[in-house]
Amino acid sequence: MKPHFHKVPIPSRTSFSIRHDKDSAFGTVWHYHPELELHYLVKGKGVRFIGDNISNFSDGELILLGENLPHTWRVEEGASNTSVEVIIIHFLPHCLGNDLLQLPEAYLIPKLYEKAKRGLIIDGEAREEIIRLMHSAVNAQNLDRLIALLSILKILAETSEYKTIASAHAFYKSNDAETLRLNKIYEYTLANYRNDISLQDVANIANLGITSFCRYFKLMTKKTYNDFLVEIRISQACRFLIEDKMATEVICFECGFNNVSNFYRHFKKVTDMTPMEYKRRYLYKTAPELI
Repeated sequence: MKPHFHKVPIPSRTSFSIRHDKDSAFGTVWHYHPELELHYLVKGKGVRFIGDNISNFSDGELILLGENLPHTWRVEEGASNTSVEVIIIHFLPHCLGNDLLQLPEAYLIPKLYEKAKRGLIIDGEAREEIIRLMHSAVNAQNLDRLIALLSILKILAETSEYKTIASAHAFYKSNDAETLRLNKIYEYTLANYRNDISLQDVANIANLGITSFCRYFKLMTKKTYNDFLVEIRISQACRFLIEDKMATEVICFECGFNNVSNFYRHFKKVTDMTPMEYKRRYLYKTAPELI
């Protein structure tokens, strides 16, 4: 889909931005920016959209987004601003100087930036060390600030403890009207995924006829609206399975599927495992990405 360009505010007399937001809601606009983004979710739950990937997010997630990678986070329904806390670093690829990336000792950093164009989830010891550095960097000044960022980049460039998120890097430009239309479709789907959503319903939201809407949505997202809706429903089902408070049959109908066999078929297609296999893998701490 075509995201909205976002101008990241970099404070004056600084080379990059770092902020610690407490009791703050995420922006909901599907957007991109030339800055890389290191995103540590201290507290919060919901659904994230990164590139062509739709997945749940929860407390403790550490993600590196490459330049111009479209993304947005949507906090779960009913959550208040007090349920979200994040530390975010935004930095341009050359923020530490144009010559740094040309140094032979820094050859891993350009490779890191290229991998980050698909989005990276950081795990293991690398995640713990980076989180510690991010906390210290929030209040760091002058050279200590630069040293903290360079230390973080060193860990990110050298670690193998990561998973990629999007299947491919995609960059688009759009006008404000397209951005508004796509966000209306997203908001409507997230608010109504439990219900039967007809193509006529969502086409009306987009102010298009059904045929035009189907063509438009496929052009913007590279997938059909039905595939998108199924991914949203399965991502919610994954969260319910992890919470382990409802039977699988109840989760099926809670997520908008009209029968259990249909739910199992879609779940297997999206996650490549059954609901029980997914739940078991998560409980043993070996679950892969939701979608």
